Amino acid sequence: MSAKRDCYEVLGIEKSASIDEIKRAYRKLAVKYHPDRNPGNKEAEEKFKEATEAYEVLSDDKKRPIYDQYGFAGLDGMGAGGGAQYSHAFHDFSDLFGGMGGGFGDIFDNIFGGGFGGGFSSARGRQSDNDGASLRYDLEITFKEAVFGVKKDLRFAHNAACKACNGTGAEPGTGKKTCPACNGMGQIRRSSGFFAVSQTCPQCHGTGQIIEHPCKVCRGTGYQKENKVVSFTIPAGIEDGKRIVIPKQGDAGRDGGQPGDLVVVVHVQNDACYERSGSDLYCAIPISMTQAALGATVTITALDGRKIDIPIPAGCQNGKLLRVRGEGIASASRKGDLYIKVMVQIPSKLNSKQKQLLEAFAEAEAATKTPDLLKLSELNR
Repeated sequence: MSAKRDCYEVLGIEKSASIDEIKRAYRKLAVKYHPDRNPGNKEAEEKFKEATEAYEVLSDDKKRPIYDQYGFAGLDGMGAGGGAQYSHAFHDFSDLFGGMGGGFGDIFDNIFGGGFGGGFSSARGRQSDNDGASLRYDLEITFKEAVFGVKKDLRFAHNAACKACNGTGAEPGTGKKTCPACNGMGQIRRSSGFFAVSQTCPQCHGTGQIIEHPCKVCRGTGYQKENKVVSFTIPAGIEDGKRIVIPKQGDAGRDGGQPGDLVVVVHVQNDACYERSGSDLYCAIPISMTQAALGATVTITALDGRKIDIPIPAGCQNGKLLRVRGEGIASASRKGDLYIKVMVQIPSKLNSKQKQLLEAFAEAEAATKTPDLLKLSELNR
């Protein structure tokens, strides 16, 4: 068995590193080597496990000083150093690693604040072993839907309680018994020299119980895949990346456990003409030289299809922002404004009459002297 690398070396930090530096280093490695981003990559899997174990040790106020003095050998009696364990919510990887302190779910929620990855995935760790996993769904909506709100129907597959065994995983008429390997403790303690090592029981996987006669329908899992449809409303003014939690619409629990939640992560598409900043909307309109010089009224189409008349003041300069109050996005605190950037269009081709008129205007303007340089502060007006 190869020796483990030093925790500080794994995270690439100094021994004097603060907890914030430890978190930043771990986050960088977790994002790089997370199994969701490296499916089937065993090397990345091991590096992710190694980084998680290092973070679990160095972020713990009790474990870190012991590790600094005695290394991993000093932590064996605390149940640490045995390999990182994924949260039960991460179905594909929950059985890859041995027990580890508070478990990867607590660490992951602390560092990243919840779900990871794209499409459907587990969104958070379960409160208990019998609770169902929460699911994440990444939903893309249009810019207009984000501004005004929209009702959506989501169709997805989840783990529903097996109807044959009512979610127990045991064949009807049978039950569970105490695990003979760990006597119901869920942990096996082994002595090695002066140290005792606690490891998750490989037979019951830490539950303390085993199923003698697994359900033939679900093969002892307690779940069956089912499709379901959930209807919900996206509120007006929602921003890109916001999450909507729909309670108890995730995976079913086992043996009376609570179902998980459905966490919808909203991704807003860009609009061809509009942008937003908080509750304010921004767009741009082209006007001619004569409209800019003489003033005019330009009609634009708002996001909701209404026509809005925009007065252009005489002498309007290229790039000027015009403000229309109350035509932005409605939020809990206020209704935003609409800002319109005026873009003066210079004709690239002139007919003879247009050229004559402009030449006459140039003569009347008597623009013969060399203009002075503009101050930089004037450019941003």
